Amino acid sequence: MAVINRALILLLLIVQSAVAAVLPDERIDVLYHGYDGGGAKIDGPSILVRKNIGASVSVAANYYVDTVSSASIDVVTQGSKYAEERKETGVNGQYLIDRSTISLGYVSSKENDYDATTYSFGIDQSFFGDLTTLGFGVSFGEDVVGQNIDPTYQRDLQRRKYSINASQIVTKNLLMSLSIDTATDQCLNLAEEDSCLNNPYRSYRFMDERTNLSGLRKERYPHTRNSDAIGLRGIYHLPWSGSVRGEYRTFSDSWGVESENYEIRYTHSYNNSWIFETKVRVYDQTAADFYADVFPFDNPQNFKARDKELSTFSSLVYGLGVTYKLPTGTVPWFEKSSVNLYWDHFDIDYDNFRDARLSVGKGSEPPAYEVGEEPLYSLQADVIRLYFSFWF
Repeated sequence: MAVINRALILLLLIVQSAVAAVLPDERIDVLYHGYDGGGAKIDGPSILVRKNIGASVSVAANYYVDTVSSASIDVVTQGSKYAEERKETGVNGQYLIDRSTISLGYVSSKENDYDATTYSFGIDQSFFGDLTTLGFGVSFGEDVVGQNIDPTYQRDLQRRKYSINASQIVTKNLLMSLSIDTATDQCLNLAEEDSCLNNPYRSYRFMDERTNLSGLRKERYPHTRNSDAIGLRGIYHLPWSGSVRGEYRTFSDSWGVESENYEIRYTHSYNNSWIFETKVRVYDQTAADFYADVFPFDNPQNFKARDKELSTFSSLVYGLGVTYKLPTGTVPWFEKSSVNLYWDHFDIDYDNFRDARLSVGKGSEPPAYEVGEEPLYSLQADVIRLYFSFWF
């Protein structure tokens, strides 16, 4: 609650950005996305179609596919390489009433061991000659967590998220915005000794006091996770054909995880046909209260986790992007079109998550390291997004 109280004070003190309430452009986006890093490869297509009905209604439909092939460190140390596919479909609509916009959305995501359904609702209202915009949003999710190796395994998960955002046109060159998010994830109808907020295939490591050898047990998480986040963003349009965007975001949750990220982005347009973009993002996170790379003995506490995403780590992301607006008439039946290519590179360093693969011997060969003395883990990853946009 302290985070929310501070955010509400900031909301009263900081001037924000806004534009008049208008419907989105009618367009079609065709996307290919790809991720490669840390032993995992994820790629697939996506298509988004948006159409306006009259002057007050806009509807959109999206279809998104992820094909996952993973031999990541989690998989290699606790299982075998796998491949799976996730399919996501979504529809949303916007209704414009004077200076207000009402939004409704529905998203369904399905894979072989996880089903998720999300409903969302939001209202945005502009004030003071469309210089200021205030918005509120809420989403409700119902997920079913499964497990490939046990068809009877089923965990019900409920998700709730509430958002407040404000934006302001400060000057003709400066736009500012502030967002506040609070979320709750909760397991439903679950026995005390079970978990639903963790990966059902992951285990934690511990040292056996009698043999001094390491063992594995299934993780156990709390049944509820509450989190709060605050984001502050600004865009400044430079005297030439460029702009600078800055962002700061802070996050904390009931598990003891705290994080901060900073991002700066520069965008430059050229010859009315090209848009170039470059960015740098820095992220730092503390570990969850119940995380450990190796626990001192079996069952040392109520909750145990060895998910590297709950450890202490930092990441550096830098990216490049380019958009080319095709000459009018290049694509028949469309008013205009563009080609867009974005690339992000991730460098992630973990401060208390070690490479457990190096403490496992191969055949008759002894392991290179003792358990708990392996080198700290790090990974590099690349993300590519190539998409085509068509306006009609």
